[in-house]
Amino acid sequence: MKKDLIKFCESLGIDNVGIAPVEIYKDFESIYKRQIERGHICGFEEKNIEKRISPYLTLEDASSVIVCLFPYYSESKEGANISKYAYTLDYHLIVKRFLEIIGEYLKDKIDNFHYKAFVDNGPLSDRYVAYKAGLGFFGINNHIITDKYGSYIFIGYIINNYNFEPDMPQNRTCIQCFNCVKACPGQCILGDFTINPLRCKSFITQKKGQLSDSDRIILKKTNLIWGCDVCQDVCPHNMNIEKTDIKEFKENLIYNIEYEELKHISNKEFMRRYGNRAFSWRGKGILIRNHEIINDSK
Repeated sequence: MKKDLIKFCESLGIDNVGIAPVEIYKDFESIYKRQIERGHICGFEEKNIEKRISPYLTLEDASSVIVCLFPYYSESKEGANISKYAYTLDYHLIVKRFLEIIGEYLKDKIDNFHYKAFVDNGPLSDRYVAYKAGLGFFGINNHIITDKYGSYIFIGYIINNYNFEPDMPQNRTCIQCFNCVKACPGQCILGDFTINPLRCKSFITQKKGQLSDSDRIILKKTNLIWGCDVCQDVCPHNMNIEKTDIKEFKENLIYNIEYEELKHISNKEFMRRYGNRAFSWRGKGILIRNHEIINDSK
């Protein structure tokens, strides 16, 4: 059945599929608790630690976790003011559709098969399960890195009740050149494979309300009003990587969100134009704020 799963995924253009075991993830628990103790939690994570480390609390009869990687890199656009991951239509929508197609395929193949699919919004750490599934290795910047696509990948996973044979994690890390540590606008990369997300520019571009003076200094370090690509741009593992073959990540690309446009359209019109984009979920006000801080227009 695992061979059938991999073959079906390949037919969809997904060439990185692995199986993470279902167990209590004690090694991740120790890392996560240390992050909590340090105050290095941004608030987007699952708040229940037990659900974070136990797939059984999401699917009672969980037996394995199918993990799929979705490469999204198509190009580096000079002058872009949004992160590369946001060029396309919202990856949550794209990846979730693929995961549901895979889930329904398996329902037709396996008696009493059931599952729950997640992309960037599930209880487990998507990077951790990708590592456990043998699909990549950790970079010092806490990204999962692959040989073929570097770190420009989205991660989706399917907790399910079929006992697929698990894969083995890769016993390696990035080359630890520390380029990302030195280049990070917020100096949020701590050198121990963890980060302080509160100092990550990508997080700050999504932060609600008034920004602190420190936040504003970090925000002004690059021209991106949404996200940040610096640690990936300087990473040697992202040199000479292959571009995505998934057509959904090569179509409907936009690279800039103009200040004047944002100022002169209503919230309703903003959602009509951009509601299917990853940068839209905070609304246009956050983007206007970021524009004004970066460009000193207010």
